[in-house]
Amino acid sequence: MPTTAAAQRQPDDAELARRIAQRDERAFEAMMRAHNRMLFRLARSILADDAEAEDALQEAYLAAYRGIAGFRGGAKLSTWLARIVINESYGRLRKRRQAGVVVSLESARIDEGGDRRPEEGIMVEGTAERPEAAAMRAELRRMLERRIDALPEQFRIVFMLRDVEEMSVEETAECLDVPAATVRTRSFRARALLRESLSRDLDAETVDAFAFAGERCDRIVANVLERARLINH
Repeated sequence: MPTTAAAQRQPDDAELARRIAQRDERAFEAMMRAHNRMLFRLARSILADDAEAEDALQEAYLAAYRGIAGFRGGAKLSTWLARIVINESYGRLRKRRQAGVVVSLESARIDEGGDRRPEEGIMVEGTAERPEAAAMRAELRRMLERRIDALPEQFRIVFMLRDVEEMSVEETAECLDVPAATVRTRSFRARALLRESLSRDLDAETVDAFAFAGERCDRIVANVLERARLINH
């Protein structure tokens, strides 16, 4: 039988929440897969640690699962989930600070599906990048992640939602429960700080750009000497 339009359509937030409240596992999985990336990045922007962000997200999902019957559709499901993740993450952050735990900004980088370490090869639009290009992309990504991690917490969260997840000002304000004007101010400040820090990094890296010493130098010298010997003969 042909598939009807009703069967093809995706459930709206209220329907998805209703199905999850009825303990529909497939609906719960669909909700997690739809929001995993955004919510993980949100947790990580607060906790600055991949492993703890992952743990926080799992706990937040379980809290959402237990309380999904209370979702009334007054806000988007993504916003409702974001608030749960924020509460869980800040709760962990408070415990960490009380315990005096220090987390290095060199924690493991975000590793999403489709991403590979440079030595494993990186796929771009279906074609394998050359190792040099892959390594450069990976280093630029690490540089950007380090600088995002170094932003003050309140700016980092807004930057993650606005510039990485491309949420609107209004959606970000609703997630964080702050005025839209505050989101705009923090977003502007985050971008300015990021540009400033990246500019310093790039200035330092430019000195070593197009490095010539080492393997390339040896290769050119060897090739020219070999050809010069042929001339002499």
